[in-house]
Amino acid sequence: MRHKLRIPSRELRSYQQRYDYTADPKLEHIRPLAKTQGYLTVAQLHELARWKSKRRAELAKQNAKEFVREITSFAFSATCEQSRIGSLVLLCGVQFPTASVILHFCVDDTYPILDFRAIWSLGLEKPPTYSPEYWIEYTNICRSLATKHGLTVRELDMALWQFSKEHQRGA
Repeated sequence: MRHKLRIPSRELRSYQQRYDYTADPKLEHIRPLAKTQGYLTVAQLHELARWKSKRRAELAKQNAKEFVREITSFAFSATCEQSRIGSLVLLCGVQFPTASVILHFCVDDTYPILDFRAIWSLGLEKPPTYSPEYWIEYTNICRSLATKHGLTVRELDMALWQFSKEHQRGA
């Protein structure tokens, strides 16, 4: 998967700094809970899902607590990236973008948050449906760019999102 960053690299930090943090509720309190518990509760899953997509978040409440616990426990301990992301999308109300939020806030903050705006800013094609392979390649691209430009993956996410907000037509 080839990308062509639409943002001049020297402007990444500027776009990241313009990102509206007030619209970015803090989910950092979930990270230590997830690490200590080793899984998510239905309420925690709902909070993460709501942060990513208010439209789909209520679906997360439809999951049985045992199912959420088992799936998230497995995903948090999996070593195979396909297993990790693939298991999370089994949860009701969780698609690849929400699964990326779960991985970022609960497993490792070097996971990017999958978003159509970031995809556009990277100059990538948004696939008709996401796949584990797309996710893995997207993750590798974001990690590499963040390292190259001295940003955290989350800072890169913010810059990509903000650039799209300011420049992508019809979004």
